[in-house]
Amino acid sequence: MPPRILAPLIGEPLPLDLANTRPQPGRGVSDAFATVDGLGQWLTAESDRLPSVRISEVTRKRVVVLRQHVGAALDAIVRGGRPPGSAIDALNEALRRAPSYAQLAWTSSGPHVDTIRSGDHDSQLLATIADSAVEYLTSDLALATRQCEAPDCEMLFSPTHPRRRWCSPTVCGNRTRVARYYERHRDS
Repeated sequence: MPPRILAPLIGEPLPLDLANTRPQPGRGVSDAFATVDGLGQWLTAESDRLPSVRISEVTRKRVVVLRQHVGAALDAIVRGGRPPGSAIDALNEALRRAPSYAQLAWTSSGPHVDTIRSGDHDSQLLATIADSAVEYLTSDLALATRQCEAPDCEMLFSPTHPRRRWCSPTVCGNRTRVARYYERHRDS
């Protein structure tokens, strides 16, 4: 049997990567953010998309709460519903705590715009996550978000192909295909 995914997948849009760190008890996957170290590992894996911050237990708890709201919004979208008001309020609150502004920079390669956030480091991290979630939830990609079709997997993904059915074709997809094959040939 192929190995199980014990760590969250990385490489989906940031809000999906965040939601996929939630525990999946039926699958034996624990909370990726159960410890400060776990959150630190995820932030390192996402370092190209998130600001670097010093992580404390307070930071971890704040990210876990925001993840709960982002996950609730995504779960509602996957079911064809509307995100809960509490999730929307939490995202807006995170954005208010670290407002952003554009800043023009001119380097040897030419002009570019940097996004600068005010607020403490934790607030900047949460606002960056919230901003990514708001951008995703208001895009056409959000409506295409799916939950993995493997019977014991709750991971979310944005299908890169209309026929994509699993979060990981090489793990969940292969495990499902092997189980089907075994079921068909069990009584042969």
